[in-house]
Amino acid sequence: MRRPRCNTQPDFAPPVPQRAVAAPDDGSVIDALRRGDDTAFARLVDRYGASLRRVARLYVSNRAVADEIVQDTWLSVIQGISAFECRSSLKTWIFHILINRAKTRAAREGRTVPMAGLDDPVRAAAPVAPDRFQPGERPAELGRWTPPEPGLEASPERRLLAREARAHLQKAIEALPEHQRLVLILRDVEGCSTKEVGNVLGFREINTRVLLHRAHAKVRMALRPYLDGA
Repeated sequence: MRRPRCNTQPDFAPPVPQRAVAAPDDGSVIDALRRGDDTAFARLVDRYGASLRRVARLYVSNRAVADEIVQDTWLSVIQGISAFECRSSLKTWIFHILINRAKTRAAREGRTVPMAGLDDPVRAAAPVAPDRFQPGERPAELGRWTPPEPGLEASPERRLLAREARAHLQKAIEALPEHQRLVLILRDVEGCSTKEVGNVLGFREINTRVLLHRAHAKVRMALRPYLDGA
């Protein structure tokens, strides 16, 4: 089975609306990988490669090192697929391997991810104004942002404002504390469910929701001039 190629896409991209694409049945993919099916493996690399690289960059600052972590992850997938017991989804398992490899490499290079506050959801950051979120959502369930008003980008001025907001959105995401950024990237950019994010990172679900809420709050604060002026 060939080694995966390094992905050359940008490390981070602001979340944009995308159509959900149903992943193939895990069972058939796992069977194909166990048979040494190169095509199945290549499709898996295409599906998750860019996401894995973005997550790796949350732990290490060097792009080449992130690529090595992703390569090691795929090798571990190849070597471990025969023993995979399907206690989680294939996607969760792959991301869990990636996170462990990234943590090990970050520790080796002396870069740590602070864990303070993860086990104390009560000490969350100040809540965001309720009108910033969709009606009926409780703080622990905040997982999506209010959609833009109809016709937001109807004029050139609106389109320019949207481009500027996207640039500031990317900066706001990159400025988040590492765990908040990781949760937001996995949940809002990579499309993982809150439960999947918790399983991948080894966090309790309540902690995952608190981190996501904090991340949303900080990003919205950074974008407030654009949201209020739109």
